[in-house]
Amino acid sequence: AFGMAAPTMEERKACWGARDEFWQCLDSHGDDAAKCEKLRRAFESRCPQQWVKHFDKRRDFLKYKKKLETEGYHPPEADGKS
Repeated sequence: AFGMAAPTMEERKACWGARDEFWQCLDSHGDDAAKCEKLRRAFESRCPQQWVKHFDKRRDFLKYKKKLETEGYHPPEADGKS
């Protein structure tokens, strides 16, 4: 959306705001992306593509981390191969 230019403070705020709304929507719908499609599109249109990729990865990481904190780490079952 921004070409190679660094986003301005306003653009960054718009991007982060859109991301936060989208994430909140996912949180309240158990990560059902279909229910948050409008917010997803707003998020994608307000953020540079690179950022969208980064934030998607970040959200997966945060969810994974939270899961570890709530459920503890369960190593995959050893299947005899070392």
